Amino acid sequence: MSISIQGNMKVKDIVIQWPHADQVFKQYKIDFCCGGDRPLSEAIEEKNLDEAVILKQLEEVKKEEDARKNEGETDWMNASYTKIIDHVTRHHHGFLLKELPDLSFYVTKIFRVHGEDHANLATVHRVFHELKTDLEQHLMKEEQQIFPAMKAYESEGGHDRWKAATDAINELEDEHETAGDLLKQLREATNDYAVPEGSCTTFQMTYKRLEELESDMFKHVHLENNILFPRIQDEA
Repeated sequence: MSISIQGNMKVKDIVIQWPHADQVFKQYKIDFCCGGDRPLSEAIEEKNLDEAVILKQLEEVKKEEDARKNEGETDWMNASYTKIIDHVTRHHHGFLLKELPDLSFYVTKIFRVHGEDHANLATVHRVFHELKTDLEQHLMKEEQQIFPAMKAYESEGGHDRWKAATDAINELEDEHETAGDLLKQLREATNDYAVPEGSCTTFQMTYKRLEELESDMFKHVHLENNILFPRIQDEA
């Protein structure tokens, strides 16, 4: 049974359970890190804010995150190429384009604040930003070149369009493999995203969001490598 976000919940617990709630708290300048160990209603009252408005925004964030976790009901093996591509672009690319800049801020923040005590954060910072750069270039290539070619082949057919749609698949798969290797390095550097005892809320939230990034990438790459690409290639 799904629970709703209530004013008596601690601010830090909301962010830990639904990490993207941080955007709402940042909007209203509610401290969810060192000052997050208190009820949400108390933080709202202190700033003379409208609790109903904030709870509504938090519920919208929760709904989006819960929907992402429950994704997977579509029969992708029989879906059109266009439907798969639109889903990948809207859900997975959209997620990355929003999440990568946000995570860059938090990965850098915990490195600056806690790097002296946790040497592994230097590796986390370096590997994450390598992954971020690679993915941003990869998404642009797919959206501007490869996906339009695949849609054109589906709608118009023809060997030339099939060739244009499939020529870059090996290159894309190599880039997926590189991203997978970087995700493995992040998991190793964070000791399977084990948060050190006594860590602040920002530290906990950052690790949770990095792990969610990994989970979303697995679903994303699965749809492309194991479903979309082979189906198009098999039409040769």
